[in-house]
Amino acid sequence: MDYIATTMSNLLQQTAFLNLTVGNLLMIAVACFFLYLAIRRGFEPLLLVPIAFGMLLVNIYPDIMVHPEDSSTGTGGLLYYFFQLDEWAILPSLIFMGVGAQTDFGPLIANPKSFLLGAAAQFGIYTAYFIAIFMGFNDRAAAAISIIGGADGPTSIFLASRLGQTGLMGPIAVAAYSYMALVPIIQPPIMKLLTTEKERKIKMEQLRPVSKLEKILFPIIVTIVVCLILPSTAPLVGMLMLGNLFRESGVVKQLTETASNAMMYIVVILLGTSVGATTSAEAFLNLDTIKIVVLGLIAFAVGTAAGVLFGKLMCKITGGKINPLIGSAGVSAVPMAARVSQKVGSQADPTNFLLMHAMGPNVAGVIGTAVAAGTFMAIFGVK
Repeated sequence: MDYIATTMSNLLQQTAFLNLTVGNLLMIAVACFFLYLAIRRGFEPLLLVPIAFGMLLVNIYPDIMVHPEDSSTGTGGLLYYFFQLDEWAILPSLIFMGVGAQTDFGPLIANPKSFLLGAAAQFGIYTAYFIAIFMGFNDRAAAAISIIGGADGPTSIFLASRLGQTGLMGPIAVAAYSYMALVPIIQPPIMKLLTTEKERKIKMEQLRPVSKLEKILFPIIVTIVVCLILPSTAPLVGMLMLGNLFRESGVVKQLTETASNAMMYIVVILLGTSVGATTSAEAFLNLDTIKIVVLGLIAFAVGTAAGVLFGKLMCKITGGKINPLIGSAGVSAVPMAARVSQKVGSQADPTNFLLMHAMGPNVAGVIGTAVAAGTFMAIFGVK
């Protein structure tokens, strides 16, 4: 009987039930809510499913993220090694390669004014930076947090790791990816508030055809210009443009397919689960996390508003040829933000087609957010 009692006691001690805290239970509930949003509501399931599942795992079995030095066996947890690829900026850079291989830069090439709209949407980043400092964060932490305003998860992770803010990486990454997923909910009210129905009905002229030579030269020229000015952006901008060159050159079909499909999805699994696994109750449930979530929302809302307002300005300057709604796509949630511009425009006029026009600022926003990250790195002397 003693043997049976001891065995049962040992089995009970090995379960997670005795170690769960109220915080763990709360984070498990949050993970389940994210899974609901992803599966039932369809909010960016490719991002939210792995993030939510990583969140679920770490709050049931914390050792899945244990550091080798803290492990009794001398080896780290499975997701700890995944997370190392985030800290080394490998996974964010590979994500950018996949995005480049999937994205047509033609709308941006055909309408270079889109660069201005993409740049205007970055205003939210710099606004959040100063607010974060006012709220008590140091300058490097404020910079890492502010990038959430670009709605760009990989860049947020990249900058947080380069600025040595790994302790804040979990909340920053979760906030960034959450706002990427919630673009269809957050942006439309801001867009409608800042535009009139007449402006939303504006139809834009069809974009000019872009030659193959232009599409090939674009990633090469952007890489040379941007990386000469801000060399620290090379891991992001360089990989983005390399992926796009794969696509547009037409001579490496196998590389294009691999970068945009198999590799992209493998990286999303590794990055998503490891990011979710940084949200243990001990690390996530604190005042700084609440501040980061609020600052991210402010940055994203201000970026959206700045893009729309600059779109209104361009509308006036061009005599009504630009629909201000495409300015909201200047945040770098590709292609979700462009689809939202299309959706809001079609609600005002079902015959209005803004998607391709919005893709210009959308792609410019990806480049703009990477440049903003490089600017912060240059300010702090990080290479």
